[in-house]
Amino acid sequence: MLDEGFLFIIFCFAMKKIDVNERTEKARALFLSGYNCTQAVFVAYCDVFDMKSEFAAKICAPFGGGMGRLREVCGAVSGMFFIAGQIEPAHDISDRTAKKRNYALVQELAEQFRKEHGSIVCRELLDLGCGKDDPDPSERTPAYYKKRPCVKYIASAARIVGNRMTISGDGQT
Repeated sequence: MLDEGFLFIIFCFAMKKIDVNERTEKARALFLSGYNCTQAVFVAYCDVFDMKSEFAAKICAPFGGGMGRLREVCGAVSGMFFIAGQIEPAHDISDRTAKKRNYALVQELAEQFRKEHGSIVCRELLDLGCGKDDPDPSERTPAYYKKRPCVKYIASAARIVGNRMTISGDGQT
């Protein structure tokens, strides 16, 4: 029987090579086409983990708008965290080491984003004040994109996580 470490090594070698700039642009394009922030970041990389884009978009749909327009953790940051779960999986509840690696990666990614933008909180990044937003999603118009810096945060998150994947060898550059 093969151990998990050996299977993870095989998994890493089987993953597709990534071009971080290409993935960053893909994330931007996904957002501009109508995906939410989380979906744009996660879907831009889901094929690396042999995940269908429809499934990736479905599972992370509630995290847009700072988690369902609650304006909490930025959706682009949540997208990085979904990818962190693929890079450092922690699905075995008894594996404290895996959980520690997963949490460490999440904190590393959050800190890098915070260092670049001052916060990981949607309402702070968008200067919206306190509280949640109406659950009705905003209409995606040219005016919407002009007043929202979200595409900048999406590109940043896609770059940060992509660079992390190439450093760790998960991106097979």
